[in-house]
Amino acid sequence: MVSSTDRSATDEDRDADAQSPTEAVGAQPDSGAELARVEDRWRRAVADLDNLRKRYARELDRERTTERSRVAAAWLPIVDNLERAIASTGDQSDAVVEGVRSILGQALQVLEQLGYPRDAESGVPFDPQRHEVVGVVEHGDSAPGTVVEVLRPGYGQGSSQLRPAAVVVSRREE
Repeated sequence: MVSSTDRSATDEDRDADAQSPTEAVGAQPDSGAELARVEDRWRRAVADLDNLRKRYARELDRERTTERSRVAAAWLPIVDNLERAIASTGDQSDAVVEGVRSILGQALQVLEQLGYPRDAESGVPFDPQRHEVVGVVEHGDSAPGTVVEVLRPGYGQGSSQLRPAAVVVSRREE
């Protein structure tokens, strides 16, 4: 059985533990040093919280970029198939072909808005960061190392590239 004196001693211990740091500081004779220590801990906690917020913002931005590239990469086969469908129609100009061309234009616009513009430029110097060589031909009209034909367009630019353009490059005549 617990006596009343034991209960009051336990309650006093709880009250002493429940004191806030500022109340404990006020009760001590050297409160200036204790106040400086508590203030330093508070400033460190605020700085840690700010660093955590910044780190989470960077991680969120990185995740958004990764997800944007996943979505754009999922669009590429659809865009390729729309281009194949248009190429197989030849010069036909009926409503269905025009509708498919319109859908292709919208798909390309979505890719560009996501930050992945189309790269299908020929007649430019070969750039290994933008192009993937799938063929080399002797082409007297252009300088060696020039993109003669784009077989599959690339999407993106710089470090945010979904895929390089598949190209045929000219070489020197031997």
